[in-house]
Amino acid sequence: MIGGGSRALPASGSMIALAPVPPPLPSWANRAERERLLDDLQREMLVCARCVNAGYLRMANGVAGFRGKIGDRLMIVGQAPGHLSVERGEPFSGPSGRVLDGWLRRAGFAPGALRTEVYLSAMTKCDPGRHPKGNGDRKPSLPELALCRPFLLRELELVRPYVIVLVGGMAIEGFLGPSKLEEVVGTAQTRSGVHLLPLPHPSGVSRWLNDPAHQALVERALDLLGGWRMEWIREDSTNGGTHG
Repeated sequence: MIGGGSRALPASGSMIALAPVPPPLPSWANRAERERLLDDLQREMLVCARCVNAGYLRMANGVAGFRGKIGDRLMIVGQAPGHLSVERGEPFSGPSGRVLDGWLRRAGFAPGALRTEVYLSAMTKCDPGRHPKGNGDRKPSLPELALCRPFLLRELELVRPYVIVLVGGMAIEGFLGPSKLEEVVGTAQTRSGVHLLPLPHPSGVSRWLNDPAHQALVERALDLLGGWRMEWIREDSTNGGTHG
């Protein structure tokens, strides 16, 4: 099995331990084994019924467990798939996906890179359903996060991205701890050689992005992402384009 990885911090009373981040690996390192294990993991996630058996969900809709491949240097981690993702069979469907792809283009990626160059994941893999008050999707509970956590950790261990983009408060908290968006968006942390880049969730119901000052923070974050992308291009050029 692939080795390495950082130690998770102790859990507090209000959250589970921070997600450990293993160091990045080039695409060619143990590639055949990693691809086989990733295929096995996706099949396992698609038939998972842990939250149903525990009484947290009435139906399992494991759509956002895997969308990407070994060799993707960028991983995006969201909160959970929504109903559109379930209906269309892919994560970040609808407006959120269009916004994310637009952000990637502003960082220098090609149009459509969200579906071709990025490993897409989430803190939980099933649609948690609508919020009881009807305003958006329900936030997965801590027990649901704990049940899904092993899947996310195995994805990280296999994909070994160079950058993890954390979209939304739940993903940010899962990797960086409780944080205010305006304090972390536009900054990055590096852990085990991996860049952790917080961004707001690209939801159409979010009001945070309406503030010009907040939009400037997003631009700062995208500038950081664009700089890392240029580093990859220079590295590929030096190595004869062997990545992928």
